[in-house]
Amino acid sequence: MMNIKPISDLRNYNQVLKEVTNDQPVFLTKNGRGKYAVIDIEDYDKLKASLEILEQLKKAETSGTVDLATARERFNV
Repeated sequence: MMNIKPISDLRNYNQVLKEVTNDQPVFLTKNGRGKYAVIDIEDYDKLKASLEILEQLKKAETSGTVDLATARERFNV
């Protein structure tokens, strides 16, 4: 279940940070709309690494080195 809180809950930021766990970010809203996501640093590192891999695959596909659809099947992306 998604953990959604108003940004005003950051007044007690220690409690909000306790609720951030691996694979369970806390989403903050401002004026009733989603604005921020607080995620665990390990999840951030994984996300960043995944994006870098996808960027490299796209470059390789553009150069004709690899077929992106085949790579996605292989890596279950």
